[in-house]
Amino acid sequence: MQTASYLTPEALTTFIRTALAEDVGDGDHSSRAAIPATARNRAHLLVKGEGVLAGVELAQLIFAEVDPELQVEVRLNDGARVQHGDVAFVVEGPARSILTAERLVLNCMQRMSGIATYTANLQQKLAGTRARLLDTRKTTPNFRLCEKWAVLIGGGTNHRYGLFDMIMLKDNHVDYAGGIRQAIEATHAYLRELGRQLPIEVETRTLAEVQQALEVGGIDRIMLDNMSPAQMQEAVALVADRFPLEASGGITEQTIAEVAATGVDYISVGALTHSADSLDMSLKAF
Repeated sequence: MQTASYLTPEALTTFIRTALAEDVGDGDHSSRAAIPATARNRAHLLVKGEGVLAGVELAQLIFAEVDPELQVEVRLNDGARVQHGDVAFVVEGPARSILTAERLVLNCMQRMSGIATYTANLQQKLAGTRARLLDTRKTTPNFRLCEKWAVLIGGGTNHRYGLFDMIMLKDNHVDYAGGIRQAIEATHAYLRELGRQLPIEVETRTLAEVQQALEVGGIDRIMLDNMSPAQMQEAVALVADRFPLEASGGITEQTIAEVAATGVDYISVGALTHSADSLDMSLKAF
């Protein structure tokens, strides 16, 4: 399984059980009504598009949660490049259980594979630069685990998981605090009082704010928000590797290569998780 602090057995089990409760409720009455309890069948996961496969490991966990008797034969692993007609896996066992698990497996895998595909495509545009592609918190409520996992499978890098594992002083924080210095100094006082150590990132909108962040220090990363490539180049020269720089804001497939060429260390793209198209696939009996 991909390594990430949020991919714990407890988190995965909670996600799967919550999703099944939403879909199954007090029972899969369609399958119970039409299929004998003793029926055993098989089905395969058929890919109907081109991209990067994601969610195979999760699918295995879903099948096991629905019915431990279901057996999965994996033919393509997470991260594999796939095309129309490929079969990712075969599942065999109680027919009712296959049908009960079908929609959750497909919902997860289609969405995750779409995100992994988009991530891989953008990652290719960073070749030859120092920049690393980051996701954001612009995720679907209660589906963040799967979406961030898909970014990893596609070759991207996870940003903070939530509000709890990193301090990011964004424009509104800075404005409410009264400025960059005030926001950073208040953050250090808060962490001392709490007895915690958390990485600190501060968002800057102008080169003047970048300079202020440099003067105050005590941070781990500077974000360059909605700056032009020319401004980013100036910021890279100004910071001179004293802090990692993250470019953010409105970055697209058309502009990401130019942004990476400025010399920034990270590029965060919310579209990875909020705008990626799902990869078409189906679970077919055979």
